[in-house]
Amino acid sequence: MRKFYLIGFLFLLLFDTLGQCSFKLTAQHAEPLEMSFDWIIRVFTNPWVYTAVFGYIGAFFTWMLLLKKAPIGPAFAASHLEVVTVMLASYWIFNEQITLLRLLGAAFIIIGIVFLALAEHKLQPNPET
Repeated sequence: MRKFYLIGFLFLLLFDTLGQCSFKLTAQHAEPLEMSFDWIIRVFTNPWVYTAVFGYIGAFFTWMLLLKKAPIGPAFAASHLEVVTVMLASYWIFNEQITLLRLLGAAFIIIGIVFLALAEHKLQPNPET
């Protein structure tokens, strides 16, 4: 079951990160932002917008599959790891800064997920007793 969770959450992070980064790439390629028909054409003729939609559809179905099996508390918290993966991908793809405050925030997210997972593990009945 742990392998299922690990693979499932890795796919969720992959799809979420793909969706977020693809939307940013779409926005960059559709500049300047203006409420016009030309801007709409620039958005919908950009392949990144379709990659973003694919990412969000993949994330939706992965999330629905995970929710059937995973405990909701840790699952919901782990789904927010996308904040960390998008930050890392943005550093690599967009040359965005990773500041000390962002690293601290990422650390708090990870620590919170670990604490929730440990608490959930302690609440589960022990089959050996």
